[in-house]
Amino acid sequence: MLLRLQFLLVFLVCSAISLTANSQPKPPRPTDFINELWYKNNVLYNLDVKVFQDSDGDGVGDFRGLTTRLDYLKDLGIGTIWLSPFHPSPNEDDGYDITDFYGIDSRLGTMQDMDAFLRQAKKLGFRVIMDLVINHSSDQHPWFQEARKNKNSKYRDWYVWSEKRPRDADKGMVFPGPQKETWTYDSLAREHYFHRFFRFQPDLNAQNPEVQAEHRKIIKFWLDKGIDGFRLDAVPFLIEVPRTNIEKPDLQFDLLMWLRQYVQWQKGDALLLGETNVEPKVNKMYFGENGEGMQTMFNFYANQFLFYSFASEEVKTLVEALEATKTLPVTAQWSYFLRNHDEIDLDRLSKKQQKTVFDKMGPEEHMQLYERGIRRRLAPMLNNPAQLRMAYSILFALPGTPVLRYGEEIGMGDDLSLKERLSVRTPMQWSDGPNAGFSKTSKTIRPVIDKGEYGYTRVNVADQRKDSTSLLNHIRTMGRLWKQHPEISKGEWKVLDSGSKHILALLYQGEERSVVTLHNFSHTPQTARLKVDNMKLKTVHLNSNQSRLLPGTNPQVQLNGYGFGWFEVEE
Repeated sequence: MLLRLQFLLVFLVCSAISLTANSQPKPPRPTDFINELWYKNNVLYNLDVKVFQDSDGDGVGDFRGLTTRLDYLKDLGIGTIWLSPFHPSPNEDDGYDITDFYGIDSRLGTMQDMDAFLRQAKKLGFRVIMDLVINHSSDQHPWFQEARKNKNSKYRDWYVWSEKRPRDADKGMVFPGPQKETWTYDSLAREHYFHRFFRFQPDLNAQNPEVQAEHRKIIKFWLDKGIDGFRLDAVPFLIEVPRTNIEKPDLQFDLLMWLRQYVQWQKGDALLLGETNVEPKVNKMYFGENGEGMQTMFNFYANQFLFYSFASEEVKTLVEALEATKTLPVTAQWSYFLRNHDEIDLDRLSKKQQKTVFDKMGPEEHMQLYERGIRRRLAPMLNNPAQLRMAYSILFALPGTPVLRYGEEIGMGDDLSLKERLSVRTPMQWSDGPNAGFSKTSKTIRPVIDKGEYGYTRVNVADQRKDSTSLLNHIRTMGRLWKQHPEISKGEWKVLDSGSKHILALLYQGEERSVVTLHNFSHTPQTARLKVDNMKLKTVHLNSNQSRLLPGTNPQVQLNGYGFGWFEVEE
């Protein structure tokens, strides 16, 4: 009896210890908080309000029109809407020349219209970010006009001036060709002013504390409105120290850290997405050593080698670019795109590599721009439906956040008769009705593409919604796959040896699951022979019945020309 009581006492004590231990909160895993970073789990969609949907028949898209299309974006699987500039502007640079950083272009509606859009977007679960173009203003901005007139005005020092024309005034242009100089003489000010971009966009002097204070004021204004973050325009030029080496200027990275601190002080989870086309060795300066800089940036470097792989059909240099940009702070994230609102920039490629891409995707001179890029939409650049579908699979399979530009999801074309980058900024094609369903008026802000293979009667949302095999539905499918496999944006990844110079093989390892994606960049069938022992794959998505998983100890996958597949690893 005594022995039984002793055993029961020991059992009760051990149970109490176990219960006490189990009642204690488990220490967080190092990666738990990553799930709370919304920018790692959202597909971004960039649109320009003025060419998206016109609601009042004046030929210009507006916020009311955009609001009516939110259900479409929700159905597409978009989580974050990124708005191109919508401020008052002379529109000499499509709205990037701003005359009022606190206002809205009257053609796009009123502030009340934007408020209504934001309310409905939040109701549907969207995040909304906006372009923050604070590296320069329009030359019509009251600040610059006052600076020109009065040398003693405080606004004089908001810009960068020189009494004499600098010797390097013909260097450092962002838009070589159309842009001839970076210093322009102003007859009223009797001095030269500095402009990295066009002459009607004088640079603001971010070294000036008053300009920094104005930047913070602008940020607070829009965060208070309900904006969730900013795509920060031309970041290297924002932080450059004036009058240092024009081609390799000094950069003040503290400005980025201060900006991030202020943004998060105002709104804890607000995003800074940087436009930073820089070499991999300086990426950490923009992200911050410990993630105290911008949370995410576009991976322009890898993007350029992606296009080289599209053209050459080989993946070696793309693999090298991905590896070169792999190391990031744990909170940081790359954003990947196939097309944006600008030209496809190829300036990180060698001249020989550039020629390969030009010959394949933009062989005629009027298709090229700024001595470095191609001003075409992706569908006509590739001109191959199978390669186009593979391209959008790889967009969602790259280690980061996918970004779509409006119209990409239906394979819109370009209008090369339009000036420079306007060729890829034509109105959205909603239907085969008048003006593609964009506007009821006959005169739209920019011509709707109405002729040829990419005319709106052949390429539009309404038709593709009804076609289960359309590009629109393919991109919806890829977006769902990406959401179902968060290890792609949040897990550890590595490049696998595919056994083929044409196939990119990526392995993503999450805490509960691992995924392999395979993409054949060649137009001919290829077989991936993964040199990994005892790895069993389960097919999640294959692009056609011509691609198939082959039996065997080591994984082998037969891919048709431009074939691709997504697979889960069976433990």
